[in-house]
Amino acid sequence: MKFASVLFASAFAFSIVPFTCSIAVAEEPATAPADAAKASDSGKVLGDPDGPLTPEEKAEKASRQACKVDLCKAFHSTDASASDIACHVVKSWRKEQLVKLVGKLKVTWPYDGAHCSTDLSVKRGDLVKAMTEPKAEVVFVKHTVTCSIASEKKGATDFSFDLTPKVTFENGKAIKAQAQWGKIEAPTLIKSALWTATAADNTVNILSGSIVEEVNEFITKRCDEVKDQWAAKQ
Repeated sequence: MKFASVLFASAFAFSIVPFTCSIAVAEEPATAPADAAKASDSGKVLGDPDGPLTPEEKAEKASRQACKVDLCKAFHSTDASASDIACHVVKSWRKEQLVKLVGKLKVTWPYDGAHCSTDLSVKRGDLVKAMTEPKAEVVFVKHTVTCSIASEKKGATDFSFDLTPKVTFENGKAIKAQAQWGKIEAPTLIKSALWTATAADNTVNILSGSIVEEVNEFITKRCDEVKDQWAAKQ
């Protein structure tokens, strides 16, 4: 998850999708949307899995590499003339990672791990603007995320949801963010729980701090990991 590694790898594939795919099957929230304003978001709760990556996690990480390099090139360039960024992003999440994340929304995670994907589409000019203008608000195109959640008792459950991320940048750093959750397609019980959690986040923006931290870490630390590759393409 140092896509966060929630919307899913976008500094957004690597940072927003994790949030989208992870609050999705919370059972009943411990706090109602009206009480959510009392919750605080102290920042990032995700991280690389404890212990070595599994073969599946290694393969997924390798599949995201080209997209990561392209995003980093855009973030660290002043040239907006190249083609926009389009990637198919796949990410699996361990149960313990999801438990930690959804706890921020005062909900529980009664399932095992999750496997999510999205077709990432980002306008290169938006990323250049975010890094070169004194202040810029970037509204990304709507993305649909599809997930499969495992459960030893109930088997796999599939669902999807839309989000239209909005991030405000100042002097090359993200300072504010909203996931802006949209349509949900899921079994009735899951849809009800997901709708409650996402409605709360849309209202009081509980996860803003975490998204901001993930985006800024992607632009700096994550991009440094592949600097030789994106710098060679400048």
